[in-house]
Amino acid sequence: MSYAEQHLKEAAEIIQKLDTGAIERMAELLATVKAEGGRIFFLGVGGSAGNASHAVNDFRKIVGIESYAPTDNVSELTARTNDEGWSTIFAEWLKISKLNSKDVLFILSVGGGNLEKNISPNLVEALKLAKDVGAKITGVVGRDGGYTAKVADVCVVVPTVNTETITPHSEAFQAVVWHLLVSHPKLKANDTKWESAVR
Repeated sequence: MSYAEQHLKEAAEIIQKLDTGAIERMAELLATVKAEGGRIFFLGVGGSAGNASHAVNDFRKIVGIESYAPTDNVSELTARTNDEGWSTIFAEWLKISKLNSKDVLFILSVGGGNLEKNISPNLVEALKLAKDVGAKITGVVGRDGGYTAKVADVCVVVPTVNTETITPHSEAFQAVVWHLLVSHPKLKANDTKWESAVR
């Protein structure tokens, strides 16, 4: 079997194992946020930060929900990292944005954060703030879901089918799930260009 065949076989296996019930509950949660006039704050680091930026675009344009990713502001991100440290960059950003009970944190992460192992402590601190202010929490994460899965209202954990490819599959399926969500009848408000062009 070639590597390409192996990788795609793993992806097909992940699709079969994804928790569609959790994805449906996530759609309902986000529909509630939209109905209540809340906002989505997408948090991710590394490749997941790039995914967060893309997701912001889709949820704003296709769903019509006010959405943000702190990592889109490089100046503030680097200033906070330099002056305050890495672990609080998201929590302090969210305080200025007045995160509240109408809002939702949407975590995109390979591991979901783990304070004991000092992995993505910035996500953990943001999640603690969300709990404190009563904001909703959701996410698409890999491995065991980490701290995100422990505290989320609903969380989709990308199943591990090969411990050598956790990161690429986790980050790829973040995109699969959020594209499913922005296409979901409970959320989609506006047509995408190519779909409207072929009618």
